[in-house]
Amino acid sequence: MDRDRASFFRAVDDMEKVLKVKGVPVQIPIGEGADFTGVVDLVEMKAYTYKADGSGASASGPVPGGLAKDAARVREGMVAAIAETDDALTEKYLNGDEITPEELKKAIREGVLTRRFIPVYAGSALKNIGVDLLMEAINRTLPSPADKGTIRGEVRGTSPQTGEEVVRVPDPSAPFSAFVFKTLIDPFTGKLSIFRIYSGTLTTETPVINSSTGEREKISHIYLLEGRKVKEVKSAAAGDIAAVAKLKDVVTGSTLSDPGDPVVFPPFPPVNATLSFAIHPKTKGDEDKVPAAMAKLMEEDPALDFRRDENTNEFLLSGVGQVHLEVSIEKLKRKFGCEVELKAPRIPYRETVRGHAKVQGKYKKQSGGRGQYGDAWLDIAPLARGAGFEFVDAITVGAIPRQYIPAVEKGVREAMGSGVLGSFPVVDVRVTLYDGSYHSVDSSEMAFKIAASMGFKKGMEQARPVLLEPVMKMEINVPDENLGECIGDINSRRGKILGAEPKAGSQTIKALVPMAEVITYAPDLRGMTGDRGIFTMEFSHYEEVPTYLSQKVIEGEKAGEEAKGQ
Repeated sequence: MDRDRASFFRAVDDMEKVLKVKGVPVQIPIGEGADFTGVVDLVEMKAYTYKADGSGASASGPVPGGLAKDAARVREGMVAAIAETDDALTEKYLNGDEITPEELKKAIREGVLTRRFIPVYAGSALKNIGVDLLMEAINRTLPSPADKGTIRGEVRGTSPQTGEEVVRVPDPSAPFSAFVFKTLIDPFTGKLSIFRIYSGTLTTETPVINSSTGEREKISHIYLLEGRKVKEVKSAAAGDIAAVAKLKDVVTGSTLSDPGDPVVFPPFPPVNATLSFAIHPKTKGDEDKVPAAMAKLMEEDPALDFRRDENTNEFLLSGVGQVHLEVSIEKLKRKFGCEVELKAPRIPYRETVRGHAKVQGKYKKQSGGRGQYGDAWLDIAPLARGAGFEFVDAITVGAIPRQYIPAVEKGVREAMGSGVLGSFPVVDVRVTLYDGSYHSVDSSEMAFKIAASMGFKKGMEQARPVLLEPVMKMEINVPDENLGECIGDINSRRGKILGAEPKAGSQTIKALVPMAEVITYAPDLRGMTGDRGIFTMEFSHYEEVPTYLSQKVIEGEKAGEEAKGQ
């Protein structure tokens, strides 16, 4: 509630529109934005005013006079919604009888357990306002593990042996089962696996199997986490969140269970990385440490992806957003001492052809001894976008011996790794080997491989080569008032607007935009929307680069290669 433009009742309204749930305010804020100082508890009809020092200390008192009417009005709606959970309360409400705060609290819990409504609280984590009241409400209202059957039914998994469904109940005396939902890697203490125990009791004597792999695990110490503190305990039971260090093959998403009654719980759905940056280590020493350190970070955070791009020879780090990547880089420095910079990655351009060409690739070399001779006639033609590569053997009997045909294809494939425009990989071409000649003594696989490579390079130049660029499919969510500006910005980036869908107070723009135009889109979107816009993007397809831009790309690539050579 301390943020600029914060609006409690608008948030409640948006919750119902977007999340399709019924929100019932049980508090209202005292002030909004910079003027937010506390909350009014509508159940007790008390006002809690907090100190501005972030200590969380508050003073309770009567509802301020300026809020009395609003508090009475909102409380009336709250009581009406809560009374619907119980026939006796409904009767009291209709008769005009007073419903006590204790009855309201009990009915709020019942409404949450049966999913009839969601109680809504106000506060500020940064200023520590209302946090204590929220924590009390969590303890009093939200379901315990024993209530899970009321909410979603029993916890269900599958048997790794039979594949049949297995039911687990939150009973400390049931067979042990737990789900690993988080992994922490510490450079000093090693790997810490954090898990939720769904059934049974865990001690250091409990036999445990990693049901996901079938490997047995040894439990040496059991810990409970309290913020950054780690507290060792003798046992943990159903409903607890506990941690164990140095388990061998356990990763985020693994299931731990009793070897005598194993179960596998479904893992988290995969999170697709939507934003990539190139990583450039600051020192040679950091360059050697980065791959191993990133492997440990990915074990902690499955939403991260780290790989070497074979086309650009860059290390790429991908995540779900710029903040996600920046936090990961900070962790890399803090935990593993690796300092790196995030830079815009090179665009993976491609080359293809628009026309046909028939060329001869001939390699002939004479030396003092045995010579080299290979002669291959190639027909180069375009394929549909995204078709890749097709090699056609159309040799008539006797023109080239069969044992040399694979060498011709290999030579073409290797030549496709570097095109004739900007040395980008070549895609979407069909190469037909339709004629050639050979020498009974001097011909070899190497000679035909070189001849095919020479012929393909010559044919590319004659077949009207063009540059291709990756196009990204984007979904951009922006506030209503920024819709026009953001659509105009996408158009200026050579994007194609596919449509816009309205949501509560915002619009989701769907568009196709060249990757080169949105490689640093995140800070631009933040600037246009006041940090309220978010976006996702994924690769869609390749398209031809406009003529007026392709020459700039080619010249830039050649300049980069010359700089490397120097």
